[in-house]
Amino acid sequence: MRIATWNVNSITARLPRLLAWLESTGTDVLCVQETKCGVDAFPFEPLRELGYEAAVNADGRWNGVALLSKAGIEDVVTGLPGGPAYEGAVEPRAISATCGPVRVWSVYVPNGREVGHPHYAYKLQWLDALRAAVAEDAAGDRPFAVLGDYNIAPADEDVWDLAAFDGATHVTEAERQALGALRGTGLSDVVPRPLKYEHPFTYWDYRQLCFPKNRGMRIDLVYGNPAFAKAVTDSYVDREERKGKGASDHAPVVVDLALEVQQF
Repeated sequence: MRIATWNVNSITARLPRLLAWLESTGTDVLCVQETKCGVDAFPFEPLRELGYEAAVNADGRWNGVALLSKAGIEDVVTGLPGGPAYEGAVEPRAISATCGPVRVWSVYVPNGREVGHPHYAYKLQWLDALRAAVAEDAAGDRPFAVLGDYNIAPADEDVWDLAAFDGATHVTEAERQALGALRGTGLSDVVPRPLKYEHPFTYWDYRQLCFPKNRGMRIDLVYGNPAFAKAVTDSYVDREERKGKGASDHAPVVVDLALEVQQF
């Protein structure tokens, strides 16, 4: 079974590349973030033609998450149970479902904007709600994983230059402690470092030639429980998909599992 996560930064803008990538990689389940379209504008039909069912949580603004699956989609939970609101709105940042032998979440953790900003406090509250929501599945025997854009670099080596992030979000102790609390439910990072190159970043800003200069961050993560981690046979960041015209500013993160999946 092949499962992946990808912040596409607008599924409508990225649709030709997304469809080509799905077809070429044979991915069974894809967790999508930042759809930037409402459910009514979501490209269900082109995905269905490739054999993918879709579960979507989106409202047409800059957030939005989805699960695409060839392995079936059951027991869908739309949204983050107990999750906080921001400025009176509950944002579409989480969706979970059972896809064949695994239970997965696609999450788009709030950015936080800057330390001390209300959005930063919201980010920490959101992560605490995520920890509470996944604890039971994380401790269970069924393969389970939380995949997505966490907007946190877990370690200093997960940013291109720590000095460039001095006083900024994504690397603060409070954010990393929140990640640690999430791991404390029984989850672990199943994409090891290093991979096939020295710095397996997953995000590079469009500005200032960040991608050609490899000024990136590793913020797209796959956290799995022991049953999920035990089944992992390979993992990689598809850096090639960040190249070229019309690319997202994130690369897909792919995990292969020694689990059998029935194609629907």
